[in-house]
Amino acid sequence: MDFCQLPGRINDESAARDKQQDDSAAVRDRRQTPADFSSIYSADLLPASGREEMTRGFLQELVDILFGYICKSSQRSSKVLDFHHPHQLKEGLEGFSLDLPDQPETLEQILVDCRDTLKYGVSTGHPRFFNQLSSGLDVIGVAGEWLTSAANTNMFTYEVSPVFVLMEEVLLRKMQSIVGWSDDEGDGLFCPGGTISNLYSILVARYHFYPEVKTRGMGVLPRLALFTSEHSHYSVKKSAAVLGLGTENVVVVKCDERGKMIPAELESSIVAAAEKGLVPFYVNATAGTTVYGAFDPLGAIADVCHRHTLWLHVDAAWGGGLLMSDRHRMKLQGIERAWSVTWNPHKMMGVPLQCSVILVKKRGLLQECNELGAEYLFQTDKPYDVSYDTGDKSIQCGRHVDVFKFWLMWKAKGSEGFGSQVNKCLENAEYLYDQVQRRADFELVFKNKPEHSNVCFWYIPPSLRGLPPGPDRDSRLHQVAPRIKGRMMERGSVLIGYQPLGARVNFFRCVFSNPATHQEDIDFLLDEIACLGCDL
Repeated sequence: MDFCQLPGRINDESAARDKQQDDSAAVRDRRQTPADFSSIYSADLLPASGREEMTRGFLQELVDILFGYICKSSQRSSKVLDFHHPHQLKEGLEGFSLDLPDQPETLEQILVDCRDTLKYGVSTGHPRFFNQLSSGLDVIGVAGEWLTSAANTNMFTYEVSPVFVLMEEVLLRKMQSIVGWSDDEGDGLFCPGGTISNLYSILVARYHFYPEVKTRGMGVLPRLALFTSEHSHYSVKKSAAVLGLGTENVVVVKCDERGKMIPAELESSIVAAAEKGLVPFYVNATAGTTVYGAFDPLGAIADVCHRHTLWLHVDAAWGGGLLMSDRHRMKLQGIERAWSVTWNPHKMMGVPLQCSVILVKKRGLLQECNELGAEYLFQTDKPYDVSYDTGDKSIQCGRHVDVFKFWLMWKAKGSEGFGSQVNKCLENAEYLYDQVQRRADFELVFKNKPEHSNVCFWYIPPSLRGLPPGPDRDSRLHQVAPRIKGRMMERGSVLIGYQPLGARVNFFRCVFSNPATHQEDIDFLLDEIACLGCDL
C-alpha cells in the first residue's frame, strides 16, 4: 500500500461532502452586498449618535467572518493550520501587519485583520486537531462567549454581575453534588485555568493548617512538604514556587508502569520527609494525567492522607469530565473524599477556553483565606445579601465571567448530553488503540487499554523495523516524531503532540475531546503519519 497517496484520496472524499456546504455558502454570499467600510472608522460606530445602522452593518460583516470560520473548521478538506514561522508573521503577510499605528485605520482594514488573524491561526475546532487536551468548537459555547463579551462585566460583586454570580453558585453546587459532597458542604470559584485552580488548593490547604501565614508570612511556619506523583502536572511545583514553599519541598512520588501513583510509595515518602524534619501537609492526586491519561487510586491515597491528617487535593482538570458519564465515572471512585478538586470544563466537556473550577469542601475557607474587605467594593451596608459579593474569595480583583457559556451549554445539552459526548471521545480512543495494535508500522507505548482518551504510540519507519531494541534504535526513534511533526505543520492537514517521558523516547500522544472527530479522522491520522515518515 502506498501510504503517501492514501491521505489525498481521503481528502478527496471529504472534499466532495464539503463542496455542498461551500456552494450553499457561496449562494448566500451572492445575495448580500457587503457594505463599503473603506472610509469608515471606529468613531463612526455606536456610541456615536445615530450610528445604529452603521454598527449593525459592521457587526453583520463580523458575524459573516465568524460564521465562515466556524463552517470551515468543520470541513475535513480545510487545513488545521496554515503554518508560518514567527519572523514571517512579524514581517507581515499579504497586507496583514502586527504593527500598531499612530492613526486609526479604516473598518475595512479592521475586518481584513479579523479574517487574517483567523486564517493564520490554528483551527482547534477541526476534527483532525489532536494536539491539546482542549479542542472542538461548540456553537452554543461560542454564543455564550459573545454574550459575555457584550455584557463586559466583572465577577466581584452582585451589584455589577447579579445573574452571573447566581449562575456561578448554581454551577458550583451542581459540580459539588456530582463530585459526591453533601448539600451542607462545598465552596468554589471559576479560575483562569487549571494551574491557578491547583494553586488555590495549596493556598487554602496551607491556610487551613497555619492560618497565621496570612498575616505573619512563611517565616513563622515550619518547613512544609507537599507530595505529588511523577506524572502529575507541573503546576504543583510552579505553585509551590509562587507560594514560597519551594520546589525542593515538593516530594515526587513514584508511579507504576501505567502512570498511577503507588500508595505505598506515598506513605513511605511521607514518613521519610518527616524523618528529615519536614512537615507534610498536602497531597495532590491526579485523575487523568496529562500524557498517559492515568487515574491515581483515589481511595487508597485518601486512606494514607487520613492516617497522616493531610489535605487531599484531586487534580481532575483533565479527568473530571468523566464524572458526567455513567459508563466511566467509576474511574474517579473516591474523589468524594478529597478536600479540594480541580475540574476544567474547557477540556473534556468542550466549553470554550477558559473555564476552570476549584472546588473546596470546607465552606467559608476560601473567604477566610483571601478576604481583605476593600471598602470601595465590599461594603457591609449594601441593600442586598452581601454574601453574594463573592470577589473577596478570590486572589484576583477583576475576574472574567467564565460561567455563562458553561451554563448555556449545560442548558442546551443537559447532563446526559455531556455524558454522551464523553463516551464518544473515549470510544474514539479505543478505536485508535485497536487500530495501532493491528498495524505493523506502529507500536503502543503500553499495552493496556486506555483509561481516558489518551493514546500513546510510536511510528516505526521501515528503516527501524528490523533493528533490535537498544540504544541505537532508541536514539534514531527519538528523532522520528519531531521530524514528522515538522512536516505535519508544514502540510497543515492534521496536528498531534509528541513528547518523551522518563526512559521512553519521543512518542505521539493523541487525545480526544472534540465530539466532531469520527473514525475516518483517526484512520486519516495514522495514514498521514505513515506518509510523512515513510522515508525516515
